[in-house]
Amino acid sequence: MNLRPKSGTMNRIMNPAAQNPAPKGRCRRAAIAACVACLAGVFACRAVGDETEMQAEPLPLDMLRAFAEAFVRIKRDYVEPVDDEQLLEYAIRGMTSGLDSHSAYLEPESYRHLHEGTVGRQFGGLGLQVDMKNGRIVIVAPIEDTPADRAGLHSGDVIVEIDGKSAKGLQLQEAVKIMRGRPGTRLSLTVLREGSEEPLTFEIKRDVIRLKSVKRRLLEPGYALLRITHFQERTARDLVEALEKLRHESDIPLEGAILDLRNNPGGILNAAVAVSSLFLKSGTIVSTEGRRADANLSFNAKPDDVLKGRPLVVLVNRGSASASEIVAGALQDHGRAPILGEKTFGKGSVQSILTMKNETALKLTTAHYYTPSGRSIHEQGIVPDFVSNEAGHARPSELDPGEDPQIQRALEKLKVMYLVYKQQQEQSS
Repeated sequence: MNLRPKSGTMNRIMNPAAQNPAPKGRCRRAAIAACVACLAGVFACRAVGDETEMQAEPLPLDMLRAFAEAFVRIKRDYVEPVDDEQLLEYAIRGMTSGLDSHSAYLEPESYRHLHEGTVGRQFGGLGLQVDMKNGRIVIVAPIEDTPADRAGLHSGDVIVEIDGKSAKGLQLQEAVKIMRGRPGTRLSLTVLREGSEEPLTFEIKRDVIRLKSVKRRLLEPGYALLRITHFQERTARDLVEALEKLRHESDIPLEGAILDLRNNPGGILNAAVAVSSLFLKSGTIVSTEGRRADANLSFNAKPDDVLKGRPLVVLVNRGSASASEIVAGALQDHGRAPILGEKTFGKGSVQSILTMKNETALKLTTAHYYTPSGRSIHEQGIVPDFVSNEAGHARPSELDPGEDPQIQRALEKLKVMYLVYKQQQEQSS
């Protein structure tokens, strides 16, 4: 429908030069000047008080004026009244969303949900880890034993519609907020899947997401399967406890273990460091590099190999991301464990949560991380030593270990590695 305004109406709205009387123009200029002065004060305070002792750069006054003028015009001309606080929040969201797909402004509810996920608390949702690639929302991996996992969503699926509405243009944090919700409520997701000619739609019932980080299984006497579904604060401790229980379940001492990181979308950096350290005696696990001095860090292993040098094989796939890639890269670079499976997702950036006033926070990308040999994982991923995509799109949670071709292949390698280990022990004694 083409609506034509009365003659002169559009000119009065869009062209400030045509606005009369003059006092309104003076008021507008005064408001803009006040906004610029306020913003300049904020930037000046930042430059003086920044703990990083960054050199104060000349303020982009033209852009500050443009921002202030846009603020005033929106307040005056937008079709509906806009609250000042809401408009400024939109501006903050715009600043963070323009940086990269992982940086975001977290209002209190989003900040609380993020905290719940990292400490292992329960929340309502689908159980999906998503990322942004080429402007599209991509599923990194469904978290095991969640509604998304049971519905059959796959790593690599591209979300094109949420509840029948296009996902195009949605920021990552906006999509996450929509997908979370009260347990028992329903949501539909339409995805594009590699190999499928038509979009696929899934009706999913939200549930309480219970994040159980570590699972265990004795494959056969002497050989353990340790699966990490998500990296949380307790993951390393839970892994040690699981290993001890498997030792008691086995009729003979453990001869080797499989560390299954498939469809593990990541989690806390410190948890990945702690898990890596469980299988190493020394050396760098991961290093991070950023602009600030406190973003340039190196994490080293403690002399505490819980397997006492016995063989380890790591399983990964394209749903293994972030913290999973840190563990796989560290164990691969140190020659501690061969990696078997598919090339990983390739998320090699570190997000820091910077708390602010009013229970809000900024989630900012502050560094990229590198494996012990200096490899960047970002958009590159970890390439396995032994490529195996025999499991196809089957989810680790839906396969019995005895029927999982990747686990069976890893078990075969473990047995050969243990024979070599045993010979080396006999020769050294």
